[in-house]
Amino acid sequence: MKLGKLAVTLVLSLLLIPVADAADSSGKPNVLFIAIDDLNHWVGYLGRNKQTKTPNIDKLAARGVRFTRSYCAAPVCNPSRAALMSGKRPGETGVYDNNQDWRNVIPEEQTLTSQFRKAGYVVYGAGKIYHSSVHRPTEWDDYLDKEGGEPGTFGKRAKDGGVGGIRFAPLDCDDSAMPDYNIVNYGIKRLNEKHDQPFFLAVGLHKPHMPWNVPQKYYDMHALESIELPPHLENDLDDVPSGGIRMAKPNGDHADILKSGRWKEAVQGYLAAITFCDTMIGRLIDALDKSPHRDNTIICFWGDHGWHLGEKQHWRKFALWEESTRAPLIFVVPGLTKPSSVCDRTVDFMSIYPTLCDLTGLSVPAHVRGPSLRPLLADPKAPWKSPAITTFHLNNHGVRTDGFRYIRYADGGEELYDEAVDPFEWKNLATDPKFAATKAAMTKLLPTDNVDELPAGKSDEAKPKKDNKKANK
Repeated sequence: MKLGKLAVTLVLSLLLIPVADAADSSGKPNVLFIAIDDLNHWVGYLGRNKQTKTPNIDKLAARGVRFTRSYCAAPVCNPSRAALMSGKRPGETGVYDNNQDWRNVIPEEQTLTSQFRKAGYVVYGAGKIYHSSVHRPTEWDDYLDKEGGEPGTFGKRAKDGGVGGIRFAPLDCDDSAMPDYNIVNYGIKRLNEKHDQPFFLAVGLHKPHMPWNVPQKYYDMHALESIELPPHLENDLDDVPSGGIRMAKPNGDHADILKSGRWKEAVQGYLAAITFCDTMIGRLIDALDKSPHRDNTIICFWGDHGWHLGEKQHWRKFALWEESTRAPLIFVVPGLTKPSSVCDRTVDFMSIYPTLCDLTGLSVPAHVRGPSLRPLLADPKAPWKSPAITTFHLNNHGVRTDGFRYIRYADGGEELYDEAVDPFEWKNLATDPKFAATKAAMTKLLPTDNVDELPAGKSDEAKPKKDNKKANK
């Protein structure tokens, strides 16, 4: 009995010490923070789409803990990233969409990068970490401002590619001509350097964000004749309330795609962009493995939200269903995570901020809302009570637990799906009396902070401060 108590005490004490003590006694661990734009759950290790080719992401997932039920705070770039990087949900800040400047309501001292700088980390960034690469220069020691590649040029070269707003076309160029290639180059450069202080290196890739213009070879990896459409029902919106139909916009992108007869080509374009992204991830992780920092660097890999390709007659994100809210999340933590660990607990990305603080021995600021994932990184089957919550505009919320998804729209419309038997969310159970108790329980999980939307506009902070000598070296 005494031996059993001693073992429990030892395990608990190990959970409380910084990971640096387990990974490298010489100092705190570094952080490689990898953000991917518009990457849904079409990655190999999640098994949602058998056509996807992501060998490098899959290898990364096999190195640590991969989460199978991980969800964004908002199905839109700007609010998703602002929430993750600030620790505040959209309903608390009023940042619900892309045209709002988060810097007007989120103080500099509250952001994730500021916590690491205050703790003595050197903080580097490149690519899309916040929406449209907008950031406060004073929160970074260095940020790659010139990505190269000129995405607009590729858009012109492929201007006839795509259907309406859904843009896709192969490019006659090498990987080195793409902005993401240069973003990864920046990350490789930093990984190859000797550092006297621990570093936080954020690398944000643009693809698979539209336009799905990537080199021809990635299209060739997904032959058009072999492309299969995602599972869908023609009458899928029949039991969806008006709030959901307004988000789906079936008479918009989807109607255009059906009229064009190019649905499979669009799927091919998205798959090609994902495979290009995967190749860039391979370059970055290979560089880490060859660097002196391999054994003392935490890897946090995440996508900012999901994406629809015709499911529920919807394209893009901007909705509260599984396709638009689920995205990859992987942690590799030296001295803590075990290879090939799978966590099926339902989590959302509000936990990334406190987890990284927890793993590196930083205090978690009082304003941060999410719980640390450290218990799940140590034991993927550990108890976990927090649901995943996603918000799109004022008072539209989706709540995801291990078994169900509940959606309530601002006008009172509801959806409820039993994910165990209906993973594609084809049957809305919100009015079924058999599930009244389940719906009532999930209603209690809805966010209580629902401030008005922040007005659109830019902040004066968009301009670099002249006295910022450390930023933009």
